[in-house]
Amino acid sequence: MVNSSTSLARVVVRQLIEAGITDVVISPGSRNAPISLAMFAASEKGFLKLHIRIDERSAAYFALGLAKASGRPVPIVCTSGTAVANYHPAVLEAHHSNVPLLVLTADRPAILRRTGANQTTEQARIFGAAVRYFADVSGGVFPLDLPLDSLHRGPVHLNLQFEEPLLPDDQSDWLSEIKVAARAKPAGKSAGTLKVNTNRGVLVVGHDRGGLTVAEVSQIAADLNWPVIAEDPLSFPDAIAHAALFLASPSIRKNLSPETVVIIGRTTLSRSINALIASAKSQIVIDPRMATVDTYRVADQRFIAAPQVVSKPADLEWHEQWQKLSQRTSKLVSEISNWSESALARELAKQLSGAVFIASSRPIRDIESFATARTGIETFANRGLAGIDGNISTALGIATARQSATAIIGDLAFLHDLTGLVGNTAANLRIIAINNDGGGIFSTLPQAGVTGFETVFGTPHGLDLEKVAAGLGITAKTISSFPELTAELAKPISGVSVLVCQMPNRESNAAQLKALVANLESI
Repeated sequence: MVNSSTSLARVVVRQLIEAGITDVVISPGSRNAPISLAMFAASEKGFLKLHIRIDERSAAYFALGLAKASGRPVPIVCTSGTAVANYHPAVLEAHHSNVPLLVLTADRPAILRRTGANQTTEQARIFGAAVRYFADVSGGVFPLDLPLDSLHRGPVHLNLQFEEPLLPDDQSDWLSEIKVAARAKPAGKSAGTLKVNTNRGVLVVGHDRGGLTVAEVSQIAADLNWPVIAEDPLSFPDAIAHAALFLASPSIRKNLSPETVVIIGRTTLSRSINALIASAKSQIVIDPRMATVDTYRVADQRFIAAPQVVSKPADLEWHEQWQKLSQRTSKLVSEISNWSESALARELAKQLSGAVFIASSRPIRDIESFATARTGIETFANRGLAGIDGNISTALGIATARQSATAIIGDLAFLHDLTGLVGNTAANLRIIAINNDGGGIFSTLPQAGVTGFETVFGTPHGLDLEKVAAGLGITAKTISSFPELTAELAKPISGVSVLVCQMPNRESNAAQLKALVANLESI
């Protein structure tokens, strides 16, 4: 016989392995010793790959990246107390993105709650409605059937009560009879038929496509045969380039007001695109999250899976209007010659390949606006809640799943997740840190110029990011020209490195954007 905590841990680990889970992320702690040791034993037999991260917030985001890139559920394991609370940001991101994150939190026995016992708090339902399933599991609950099917719809939380002793008291070969099942795919959903009776429509694709595959979205686009606006233009070579820019002109937006707009996923980047959507006579939304998270989302028609499409033939003149505006805007974008964030986004979109993670705030908006649609890039972003926290860790998880990756990150997002750089030497990730010494996005928003702007919104840090990275043992280099950029991007990605793009001040970038939109008014 083994003690109850060891037995519970082994039951959980056995089921994870048999369900086809391959990677787990563990943060060190005492109370999670039973399950951490069980997972270590499984890794020694080749059943699991362990990723150890000392910071629970970074650990959870690392797992989030792994899950996004692999499509597999990834368990995260931590001790009790504040360790659990540090998972919350990533759990929220997983919740709003339907990412399969399995949260395994160690806890003391329930009898110790509210007694002043060390490192004991109310962990039960700590994540509220952000998880698809929750269970408070004690050592006496057998047999235990893990709710792994719920992971197809988002994060799941199991709070595991481990009583002392926390170390195994036998050396039995409990892994000898495990049989790994073939990984089952979630059953397909019948979404019905989308019928549209207009030839003046627009298809708008949100950054993460609402969880739909590129193939599913491409099929919908082909069936509709409408102009396509993509917040992630690098995944859709037929998308209208620079739509977010020319739609910033009210007069252009008025002339292009569609009769119907079909929206796949969420549109979270451009006010100009959202204004175009609002001008349409009817809106049709396709997003699986309407069944889990966005249950109150309003539309004339709603689909939670890719529907069959029946559409009228396209209006060629309508297509030509969009293409001409895109081509004219492309000419203006190509003429930007100074070392600036706009031109940097244009060049990165041209030169990068493979897996690319794009951080929230200005970087992802600049890619949307200044990139030209192309193939050869697979993009990722944390757009569930669009936070700047955990971006380095998410990118490292993606790099681990994809063998290598590039991350485009602003300076504040870079500084926000420095602990993500600790213990990740095995990954191949090039981080392109765009340094404008503060919150550059606010210089392009209505807050710009208000009294106290620099203190409250600008938040200059005055740090040398190359030295910061070097202090953590990370190879880093600072550049400030396009020839330097091209030379660095031509090098293979090996290990973790940081390429700091030192930019002019934030105000000059905002002024350039404003001038560009003003030029568009004359198109």
